[in-house]
Amino acid sequence: MNIIIVKDSAEGGKKASELFYDACVNGAKVFGLATGSTPVTTYQHLVKSKIDFSKCISINLDEYVGLKPADEQSYRYYMEKNLFEFKPFKKSYLPQGDAADAEEEVKRYDKVIADNPIDLQLLGIGRNGHIGFNEPGSSFDLTTHKVALTSSTIAANARFFEDEKDVPKYAYSMGIGSIMKSKSIILEAFGDNKADAIAKMIEGPVTEECPASVLQKHPNVTVIVDEAAAAKLKK
Repeated sequence: MNIIIVKDSAEGGKKASELFYDACVNGAKVFGLATGSTPVTTYQHLVKSKIDFSKCISINLDEYVGLKPADEQSYRYYMEKNLFEFKPFKKSYLPQGDAADAEEEVKRYDKVIADNPIDLQLLGIGRNGHIGFNEPGSSFDLTTHKVALTSSTIAANARFFEDEKDVPKYAYSMGIGSIMKSKSIILEAFGDNKADAIAKMIEGPVTEECPASVLQKHPNVTVIVDEAAAAKLKK
């Protein structure tokens, strides 16, 4: 892993956007994207950049089950407001949260990923070490799946909803097996509440109890962390 320690999330987002630019220059056409508070500064820098995604494809990690694309809490809406409105892609794929048949939706998304191998995947990390919505205990071999969110993940996401009871209890998520097929990966983490997860991911054993620890086995991972998130690293 290439570890980059930055001053804050603004600097981290700038660094990540530079890596996106380098990937574009070197021919990357398919980008795996993440949502949540962590990648916001990355998208802000991408919006300001000269990068042209109009001939590229984006594939998002996940989506809440039950939310329509136009719902303000859906990840489709998040992506539109933070990136797609300003930097449109030729095609942007997300799981369909309101799909009538979960099994068919999972198959559809697996085919999207298989047909469009990801050149660069952007990740955040949960406090419990999850990547995407692959919670602790998730098999490293999983592809797209419908997952029941843990109480800690629901609580962490509650800040985006008026009431915690409104937070969806399930999500569709790209599986760890799919994530690991990406040619290169950027993982970002900012703040002291991510310090335990970052230490376990980088210096702990590779175990399904810390899903992100599997990235130790990937040949091309860049980890961008601020000083607070890196505080518990021993090396």
